[in-house]
Amino acid sequence: MNIFTGELVGTMVLILLGDGVVANVSLAKSKAQNGGWIVVAAGWGFAVAIGVYIAGWASGAHINPAVTIGLASIGELPWAQVPVYLVGQFLGAFLGAVLVWLAYLPHWPATSDTGAKLAIFCTGPAIRNWRGNLICEIIGTAVLLMGVLGILNTNNEIGSGVGPYAIGILVFSIGLSLGGPTGYAINPARDLAPRIAHALLPIAGKGDSDWGYAWVPIVGPLIGGVIGAVLYSLLFTGLTPIGGS
Repeated sequence: MNIFTGELVGTMVLILLGDGVVANVSLAKSKAQNGGWIVVAAGWGFAVAIGVYIAGWASGAHINPAVTIGLASIGELPWAQVPVYLVGQFLGAFLGAVLVWLAYLPHWPATSDTGAKLAIFCTGPAIRNWRGNLICEIIGTAVLLMGVLGILNTNNEIGSGVGPYAIGILVFSIGLSLGGPTGYAINPARDLAPRIAHALLPIAGKGDSDWGYAWVPIVGPLIGGVIGAVLYSLLFTGLTPIGGS
């Protein structure tokens, strides 16, 4: 129950605040309309930090299947626990997307741009090229896993209370530096579950859910998560800290 509850609530808050910032800058007549990419990237970074602060003590706050599978691939998590993590993450992401829809209820009919509405729930490429889009998601998620493992490495002596904040900065950095090509899903639950919510919810004038692209922000992050975790493990396991013996 610790794992399921932590991942459910942590991921729900992640999506509520993350998709919420996209809604805030995208929907017509919102007070933050046209707030820009810096606002979006910062909002997602803060959303990750808050999600980790909420759920970290209960489940470790993976709040991302790429993190869960990446950690399992290097033996940091028993594979038997992976399904519980994933169910909590996907269900939490769906609930978070529903809450965003409810929070901005009057703004959906006021917004005519169907693409902007979809972008609130899930990612899409700036230039549709599946190879390039897939590579970008792989790179971004590999950096995420290497960053998370580095932040949590006890040799860095980062206090436990600072860790979630540092992970939020990591996600902020990925958004600023690597987010332009694909919108940096770097999280299959973050993309798929809200995309399903977009398809199911009675969103005024919502348009298509772009299922033709949906596999990229699932496959790319899963591959990148494993690559990042394995690379970090291979490169840093066994190294002696500076000043150590």
